[in-house]
Amino acid sequence: MNPKAMNQCTIVLFAIIFLTTGLIAGCGESEQKAATPEATAEKAAAPEKVLLKVPICFATSLPGLGSTIKWIEDRIEIASNGSVAMKVYEPGKLVAPFEILEAVSSGKVNAGYGISGYWEGKIPGASIFSTVPFGPEAGEFLAWMWYGNGLKLYQKMYDEAGFNVHVIPCGIIAPETSGWFDKPINSVEDLKGLKMRFYGLGGKAMQKLGVSVSLLPGGEIFPALEKGAIDATEFSMPAIDARLGFYKVVKNNYFPGWHQQATLFELLINKDVWNGLSDSQKMIIEMMCTAATADSFAYTEAIQGDVIKENVEKRGVKIHYWSDEMLDAFRKAWEEVAAELSSQSPMFKEAWEDLSQFRSNYKFWQTYGFLPRPKPPTN
Repeated sequence: MNPKAMNQCTIVLFAIIFLTTGLIAGCGESEQKAATPEATAEKAAAPEKVLLKVPICFATSLPGLGSTIKWIEDRIEIASNGSVAMKVYEPGKLVAPFEILEAVSSGKVNAGYGISGYWEGKIPGASIFSTVPFGPEAGEFLAWMWYGNGLKLYQKMYDEAGFNVHVIPCGIIAPETSGWFDKPINSVEDLKGLKMRFYGLGGKAMQKLGVSVSLLPGGEIFPALEKGAIDATEFSMPAIDARLGFYKVVKNNYFPGWHQQATLFELLINKDVWNGLSDSQKMIIEMMCTAATADSFAYTEAIQGDVIKENVEKRGVKIHYWSDEMLDAFRKAWEEVAAELSSQSPMFKEAWEDLSQFRSNYKFWQTYGFLPRPKPPTN
């Protein structure tokens, strides 16, 4: 290579080095500028990590009832990149199930998980936001809750009752069994005088038919059956009832679950705590509950059939489907309860009328859109 060419190459090489060094320096200056005060302010504005301590009404071993909040606990810290974490406490370990609402409202705990019907003694008619006799089913219930006025009225109920909580729908299951009985029930007369564990608005209807109703937490039902403190019980879906062992004491299991065609669960968060969360923390909690609602519905729908078959084939359970006459009696009793509650509770009246209006419109879709259900198989 001649000297002139070498000089040209040297000039080009130095130019490249100069330009590259300048670019690197420039990038460094940009990064340094980005790291000062604006970036520092952004970092300072990052939300403080929150730990939700959540006592629950139902054991996490119960699919759909307690497993749903455990599903969230296992995922929320990862989903929020560490911004929100959750610690779930089994029933009675931190707060007794029936005391959760007041504990969250007072700030004794910052969150709780349960079902609105457990506060029926404090807010008559509160069960309407968890389950309603003779429907709606799960899809319709969520439609009213999320795209009708359901959630607005749900929060209004707690606000007007003086509870300092923010409510988020957080889990749903489809129909329950209608109850477990020691002897077949062939008429309303057979119900009179029975001592039975029964939930919510359906329990009020059963009282109209002469049943002595008590609302026991899940863990207390089996001992009460075994000792004869109660004669019969309803609780939940077949796979959940099986976990509690009712089939060991009583063998007559009735369907359909007229009293609970769907059951909605709630995450309660102390309102002061909720208001102190960032928008991103609020959104991640709401999104996790929405995802958990879909998961709980799919999961519990998937596991019922095998349990019903096993109850019949291996456990000696007799499956019964209520006659039209009995279903008519249950419906009439429920309509009386709804009328009485509407006259006693403005909150219930407003929610019941709004839900009824929503259902009258939904019926156009319900009656045209779906195939008739097949008749149940004989056992």
